[in-house]
Amino acid sequence: MKDKRYSTKYAIIYTALVSVILLTPLFFYFIYMKNIHSIQNELYLKEKSLLVIGAMEAYDNNEEYFEYPRFRTFKSGLYDKNFKPIFSLVKNQIKYFKSGYHIDNNNNAFLIIKLPKNRYFDAKYLVITNKLSFAIVYEKIMIILFSVLVLIFILSMFFLRTFARPFKKLNITLDNFIKDSMHEINTPLSIINVNIDLFIRKNGSNKYLNRMKAATKVLSNIYNDMDYLIKHERVEYKRDSFELSQFLKDRVDYFDEVALMKNIKLNLQLQTSNLYIYINQKQIQKIIDNTISNAIKYSHDNSEIDIEMYVQDEKCYLIFKDYGVGIHKINDIFNRYYRENKDKGGFGIGLNIVQSIINELDIELKIESTPKVGSQFMYIIPKKYTLSL
Repeated sequence: MKDKRYSTKYAIIYTALVSVILLTPLFFYFIYMKNIHSIQNELYLKEKSLLVIGAMEAYDNNEEYFEYPRFRTFKSGLYDKNFKPIFSLVKNQIKYFKSGYHIDNNNNAFLIIKLPKNRYFDAKYLVITNKLSFAIVYEKIMIILFSVLVLIFILSMFFLRTFARPFKKLNITLDNFIKDSMHEINTPLSIINVNIDLFIRKNGSNKYLNRMKAATKVLSNIYNDMDYLIKHERVEYKRDSFELSQFLKDRVDYFDEVALMKNIKLNLQLQTSNLYIYINQKQIQKIIDNTISNAIKYSHDNSEIDIEMYVQDEKCYLIFKDYGVGIHKINDIFNRYYRENKDKGGFGIGLNIVQSIINELDIELKIESTPKVGSQFMYIIPKKYTLSL
């Protein structure tokens, strides 16, 4: 589905760009067609003027009266030298009399023919007029434009999908490789964690085992991010109710060993308890885990991280504040694979996952950061998710 959206999106963009390029010659073609249509109408009026003149030529002066010819498709009239009508069926105002073909601002076409002196009822001018319609021109232009747009769009879709096919196959192969690798990583990682826990229970902990345990937690967090990234479009994350205070405390306890690797102290302050929210646990865990993980990663050794939760106006506030290197480009940190400092490790996907979750759940995020001073992430969970206060 993403491939189809990608192809459709860029096919539309390409079609729009090509259409803009084609508008200039199409505009001149439109002007040309209007002129052609106008010339055709002039020839038409000249042809009809011959009918009127022919009828007057056929008139016999001995006849009692002359029946002036009338037509549905055009109007005509006879005018004297002072431009006053002798007999006229023309209802539109003639702004000026000058022999030739004229078109006024309302697309009324006039053909003014100068007549021989004292030939046709003392008339000096014959005026033939009709309403000039460019509907057929507009119709042709729209058909051409629509046909060109459809053709360009179809060709764009075809070529984009053709060019993308080898990359799509490569991405599928890469995705399968990542999935297989993730499976292979998870099994030994779980074994390491279980055996470390068993060893600590039997023999007690020491700083080396604690470091090993912290390292496996870092790997587990990276694994969980990759697993979420691969599956989140195919998995439906159902909501359930759970107590957030204890949940947050458990996640902070989980990262205690990771923080101790840099001698960082995690300070948790819960201003409310027994707060039940109705939301997906895994998605909230991804937000909390990635924020704490990044705070530890970009904090200085021997520093602290303040974590706070409170409720205000029926909204739940989660605040994570570190005293580390800070953020230079706040707008870029949510881009996938972006890392402020490549020496800190990671793949640059954690905050990208966080952004996708908060956008989906309508969770507001406010970031305050000063380089070399530290950063603060404030998540505001809407009251529609809170069940008790």
